[in-house]
Amino acid sequence: MAIARPYWQERLTHAWKKAPIVWLSGVRRVGKTTLSKSLPAALYLNCDLPSTAERLADPERFFRSVDRGIVVLDEIHQLPDPSRILKIAADEFPRLRLLATGSSTLAATGKFRDSLAGRKRVVHLLPVLASELDAFGISDLTRRLLRGGLPAALLGEVHEPELYAEWLDSYFARDVQELFSVSKRSAFLILVQVLLRQSGGLAELTKLAALAGLSRPTAMSYLDVLEITQVVTVLRPYHGGGARELTHQPKIFGFDTGFVAWSRGWGELRTPDCGQLWEHVVLETLQAHIVPGGQSVHFWRDKQQREVDFVVPGGRGIAHGIECKWTTSGFETRGLLAFRAEHPRGRNLLVVPEETTRVRRFGALEVTITSAEALPAILDAG
Repeated sequence: MAIARPYWQERLTHAWKKAPIVWLSGVRRVGKTTLSKSLPAALYLNCDLPSTAERLADPERFFRSVDRGIVVLDEIHQLPDPSRILKIAADEFPRLRLLATGSSTLAATGKFRDSLAGRKRVVHLLPVLASELDAFGISDLTRRLLRGGLPAALLGEVHEPELYAEWLDSYFARDVQELFSVSKRSAFLILVQVLLRQSGGLAELTKLAALAGLSRPTAMSYLDVLEITQVVTVLRPYHGGGARELTHQPKIFGFDTGFVAWSRGWGELRTPDCGQLWEHVVLETLQAHIVPGGQSVHFWRDKQQREVDFVVPGGRGIAHGIECKWTTSGFETRGLLAFRAEHPRGRNLLVVPEETTRVRRFGALEVTITSAEALPAILDAG
């Protein structure tokens, strides 16, 4: 039975109010097809099937025959000329709403000869969020941390580490080889696993290239592929021109805690492991709720190695500082205090895996302690 994901259905509905085409992106097996099929009264077409290409050979005739308001074109990049089909639907059949899905961004393949500017919005489907665990029948948060948020891995009767290696093979064959000129399969997959093992750390591209046996330019090119296909997130440092602030070196996060745990050989989790993976879950919450509104997510670090896990900029010089801890007992104010010396305006937030929200003072620092689920509303309130 398909599990309802009302937040994502609402995101799609909101996007359709702004444009007739929604591009639903997300990594392989994150649940795009299931979400697409859950839309009420939608006509679903699997573009992997030759019969779908035949039905769409004459797009005008096809769309004229459609008696429903929503048409889903799953894996649309498999069609010979997908942008032409979407353009015809948007321009000639304004009553229709189109949902096109793919594992990468629309621009990842040369088949899209038209950017569809003004006709589309993008929704990036993420692994199961902390706020969705109850709907998936998961009460143990450590299960989500260890297995990750791909529904098949999360809901399986037993933990299957081989699933992650098989997924990487499929990802390379279907999303990398088909869309990008990546010739060095082994080196590419080594780079992926190195990035997953180091997920959440500062990225030193020269060292990453050496570990994967690649030149620095090739490693940069492969990193672009990983970012486009949403397997990694590159966070840029937040800075305001202070001489002591880190300004260039990014952090790179893997897309899913299950893959991070697998790459590190973790079959069970200790408290420090949970803390590292919890940071990834909080980032996914920010990506799902904050980034769509046009805000960006950063981290902050200075030359004394004091840092803040995440920074969400607001207007007029406001910068919200977010720390992530598995338990409040592990919280230190050193990073936030240094950050506030450079950027005094904004909320101080400590995100922990508990349901209550409360304000607590740590010396001169006022901190709101909250959950990942409540975090978006707090940030929206400023």
